[in-house]
Amino acid sequence: MPANRCPNPSCEYFNRALPNNAKVCPWCSTPIGNVVTPTSQPPIQSQPSQPPIQQQPIQPPIQPPIQQPPNQYQRTDQPNYQVPQQTPVDYSTVYQQRVSYPATPPVYNPPPQRAPVLKLIHSTGREFHLVGEGGFIGRRSQSPGIAPPEIDLTGIPNEGIVSRRHARVDWDWSQNAYMIVDMSTNGIYLNNNLLTPGMQYRVLNGDSLKFGQDNLVNFTAYVM
Repeated sequence: MPANRCPNPSCEYFNRALPNNAKVCPWCSTPIGNVVTPTSQPPIQSQPSQPPIQQQPIQPPIQPPIQQPPNQYQRTDQPNYQVPQQTPVDYSTVYQQRVSYPATPPVYNPPPQRAPVLKLIHSTGREFHLVGEGGFIGRRSQSPGIAPPEIDLTGIPNEGIVSRRHARVDWDWSQNAYMIVDMSTNGIYLNNNLLTPGMQYRVLNGDSLKFGQDNLVNFTAYVM
């Protein structure tokens, strides 16, 4: 039994074997003849076929959206957020101007030092202290307007031997000691050595001081 073939020369299935039960070409829908004549015979002219009808793809039915049950914990109203208006900051008042320090560091000044206390103990046990770093040793004057000496020996036995300005004592930082200068009439003995008037001598802790030649006014010096 001869095979069915498409007689349309412009069809892709032209002169190709088709199923026996096919009545039209599946491509161009041209009626199919039973036998195709050999190539020596003139081809059968057929009416121009209409373009194949393109079938629209079958779309699946549109499913309605699934309604979700309302969430009782979900907030439905939209919050109304408002950005607060901020006052512009004046940074000139926030940041202080940088302080420029001098190139050389400041000079450290140590606290002032205090001279030790000079104490004279009389042979009777009476004590006399020097207030400050220097002053006079003597007796108070009876004349008004004259300041008393810093170490006033008024009232000791044989006080007449002591002059109004018998001696001057001052603390010397370079010598690290008190220096005494004889300014009297009757003289001063330091450790039994007579002092030259106007000359400075060191007074150390435990030294002996005697006023006058008769050893009537005796002191022991202590530097504390």
